[in-house]
Amino acid sequence: MELYPLKVFLTVATERSFSRAGEKLLRTQPAISLAVQRLEHELGEKLLDRTGREMILTDSGKIVLEFCRRFENLEREMENSLAELRDMASGRLVIGANETTSLYLMQHIVSYRRQYPKVKVQVRRSLSSRIPAQLIDGDLELGVITYDPEDDRLESRIIFSDHLCFLVSPGHRFAHRESVSIRELGMETFIAHNVFSPYRDVVLKAFQRAKVPLNMDVEMPTVETIRKMVARNEGVAFLPKMCVENDFEQGTLKEVRVEELSMERKIRLVYPARRALSHAARAFLEIVIGPSGATI
Repeated sequence: MELYPLKVFLTVATERSFSRAGEKLLRTQPAISLAVQRLEHELGEKLLDRTGREMILTDSGKIVLEFCRRFENLEREMENSLAELRDMASGRLVIGANETTSLYLMQHIVSYRRQYPKVKVQVRRSLSSRIPAQLIDGDLELGVITYDPEDDRLESRIIFSDHLCFLVSPGHRFAHRESVSIRELGMETFIAHNVFSPYRDVVLKAFQRAKVPLNMDVEMPTVETIRKMVARNEGVAFLPKMCVENDFEQGTLKEVRVEELSMERKIRLVYPARRALSHAARAFLEIVIGPSGATI
């Protein structure tokens, strides 16, 4: 059923006149009458009693009139809600990130919330490998990953550059060294993150090329637990610098350069290339990469 005949009937019932309804809707009286007749035919009910001098609503007409008023109120609510979205007075933004990449969003979310405090921001914990598919399927609006998805259905912008640090405790034998060779790490116990990462594969291959054993005897589910294990001198680890900057300042962890390993880490904001973004997502993009497309 089309909404226009309902709007015509509502106007006729309110004005109690076909001619006045026509004037209000900028339509001719015959066009108004035809619209009401078609509505009556579609519903299979007589809505107006035109036999007397005054137009009277039938019982069916009274029911339809009540629903017409509800439709009108819903239409007004819809228009108001859309206006609020355009003005960023409401809405929701869903971003996919894993435990570590969500850290790179913090400064941008703070800026975004200051400008658009009424928009709800949800950072959904997702496996980095699944974020591209979730974006394409529409489950996420934006995603943060550490690799180029190489999919023409997605756009990606580098928003941060970081690197993986080789970490030891202040009491470790390498703590006072500026650098070590990968060959010196064969006897170390590595505290590994048990989530797949492209950088983990880079580390594995580097150790294989050097023919040095990589002893990952301990795996932890979170970065927090890895940091604490290394700080207690229970092993060593590779972690992104942003995750451990506070530890460097507090002196609970030390970074030592591995001569054969230099792993720069590019953080990318990813979003659909062919699907229209919400007002909330477009505003976030402008804050992160700027209106000109340059990362800020």
